[in-house]
Amino acid sequence: MLVVIGWTRSGPSPMLSGTQSKQDHDHRVTTSKTTPVALRGMWPFGLWLAIFYVGWLLIVVVGDHWGTVQSHWPIALAMSFGSYIAGSTPMGGGSIGFPVLVLFFELPGSLGRNFGLAVQSIGMVSASIYIFSARRPLDYGLLRPALLGALVGTPLGAAFVAPFVPDLWVKLTFAVVWCSFGIMHLVKLNELVNAKGESERWRSWDRPIGLAIGITGGVVSSVTGVGIDMIVYATLVLLYRADLKISIPTSVVLMAFASVVGIASNVFLSRINPSLYSIDPEVFANWLAAAPVVALGAPFGAIVVNLISRKPTLILVSSLCIAQFVWTIVHERVSGMALVGAIVAVLAVNAVFHFLYRMGRYEIPSETPLAELAVESDSEHGL
Repeated sequence: MLVVIGWTRSGPSPMLSGTQSKQDHDHRVTTSKTTPVALRGMWPFGLWLAIFYVGWLLIVVVGDHWGTVQSHWPIALAMSFGSYIAGSTPMGGGSIGFPVLVLFFELPGSLGRNFGLAVQSIGMVSASIYIFSARRPLDYGLLRPALLGALVGTPLGAAFVAPFVPDLWVKLTFAVVWCSFGIMHLVKLNELVNAKGESERWRSWDRPIGLAIGITGGVVSSVTGVGIDMIVYATLVLLYRADLKISIPTSVVLMAFASVVGIASNVFLSRINPSLYSIDPEVFANWLAAAPVVALGAPFGAIVVNLISRKPTLILVSSLCIAQFVWTIVHERVSGMALVGAIVAVLAVNAVFHFLYRMGRYEIPSETPLAELAVESDSEHGL
């Protein structure tokens, strides 16, 4: 059964009165049965998959890369899990690919970053096309300025920040970002999962907040390959008290955009100054093996997250986030002031999370049905 948002071409469902009516309405919003209209609306996703797989096959056949694909099967296996995480949580596929390549295979942090951006440019884009095709609700008020900010912040970070960050600090930055995310989720899990609607308190600040998310997250993503998704997600669930059915798709779309901008920027810069902005050939080799997996894995995660409880997945992912921080510290033999700095950074990021939580705690989320958000997004895009 495909999960669709209660959307019809005639507009949003009317508001219903009574407890039972509201429950029936909420059920229709989240678990409507597959209809011919819904299936016809999925054609962009099917077209995207057809174009991608034909293109991938041509690259492999014409370039005689079958041996490369076969020899890099471990990353394809790892990304089968990573792509599911990318589509079902606010974590990009690079959040799995980075530690696998950098910590398990002991490759440079810059390679892990570029691979993360490259593979997310397929997996997260694929999930985003599915999200748009399925008319999933998105927070466009925050997403639009965040996209603009990412368009500025990501290339600037790629040009003026990422090349000058030592490899160890790339690894530690990644570890700190996701460890903080894991702690925040484990502490606030029940509240985040049970949130409904969105707060209206900060709506007048959408543009500056979105721009700040885009610029800051773009710089972070240019260094680690991920991060902007976590920042917009944390803002939505902590400050705006948004439903996860809004927060997660919004974070996926923003990370997809930042990934495309990021890898395009890195490729462009590598052509201008190869010595400073070089891209390891292993990035392409690993991408070639993982791309056909993530093209389906990320959308699969986006589907499954609407069919099962989010708690098990979020608990597992949050625990892995904390575990990879410990793994990084041990693997890289971090000690002294570097260790102190990493721990202080985790505490500082969680202090920011707590500040956002306190700023949003006194506002009761609105009862705007998700169906109305989906219809609004359709009307804004001429659908």
